[in-house]
Amino acid sequence: MPIRNEAAFIARSLGAVLDQDYPADRMQVLVADGMSDDATRAIVEEIAATHPAHTVEIVDNPGGVVPTGFNAALFRARGEIVVRVDGHTIIADDYVSACVTALGESGADTVGGRMDAQGRGRIGEVIALATSSRFGVGDAQFHYASGEHWVDSVYMGAWRREVFDRVGGFDPEMVRNQDDEFNYRLRAAGGRILLTDRIRSRYYSRASLRTLFRQYRQYGFWKVRVLQKHPRQMSLRQFVPPVFAAAVAGGAVLAPTSRGIRRLWSATLAAYGLAAVGASVTVARRSGWRHLPLLPVAFAAMHLGYGGGFLAGLVRFARRWGERSEAPPSRPGLHAVATRAV
Repeated sequence: MPIRNEAAFIARSLGAVLDQDYPADRMQVLVADGMSDDATRAIVEEIAATHPAHTVEIVDNPGGVVPTGFNAALFRARGEIVVRVDGHTIIADDYVSACVTALGESGADTVGGRMDAQGRGRIGEVIALATSSRFGVGDAQFHYASGEHWVDSVYMGAWRREVFDRVGGFDPEMVRNQDDEFNYRLRAAGGRILLTDRIRSRYYSRASLRTLFRQYRQYGFWKVRVLQKHPRQMSLRQFVPPVFAAAVAGGAVLAPTSRGIRRLWSATLAAYGLAAVGASVTVARRSGWRHLPLLPVAFAAMHLGYGGGFLAGLVRFARRWGERSEAPPSRPGLHAVATRAV
């Protein structure tokens, strides 16, 4: 569990991990803490004390981000299967069992389940719905698909330990999109990724439109580094948000100078508005009409945030085209990892 400052959620998320139906003596629980400055560590220690049957270790993660925390915990992992759980997620009580079964039955290198988003308050509910919509997230099937599918990526993930020996750990540069980058590497090495709805969890989404915009801006920003490292893995759909964001921003600047540009800009906004309203009606028909007014705003926050972040990344990383990074190691020895048992 790579976490940082999760005092509000860690009791529920770690508690769900420790309440699995999988045998406790066959589980090692590693909490990679990004040097939290809230009560996260104290809560972890208190929870661990009430579950003496489990081995719980806190792993220091001075890097403070998911990939460095995941790699630090991976260095300490002794099991044949590695399961990732995020701090904002509550896994089902058969989550680990379902992951182990899916890996054994499918022969996949990675398995994962759907991200069933949950919201807190009216805006949180709208955000959960928007991020579970195909219009909102495109072809990221783990947000909405049912059944079993071979896919490009899954939420969180469970792996055979040897996968990391083969392709390395998470790229520590990737503050966001580290799973994206890793899965590109895995698939390039011939790995297969299975999405199955037998693996169940609940993810608590952002609670405000501002934090949603910031989250997707970061996704877009770091997607540029994924593109630079794996240019052949990108698809055309991933360039739609930055093209749209550039059209909106460019039109706003140039519209006063030309009637033709003004008409084209207005048509672009109108077309997007109609598409967003249409998608919102489809979602609200299933979830409740009270969500309809805010859904187009949530979609715009996601798309403009991602697109604007991508454009900012193109500027920030302009000199890094053609640069490649080596796969991070997956075994201890090259890096010092500070740990302590709870």
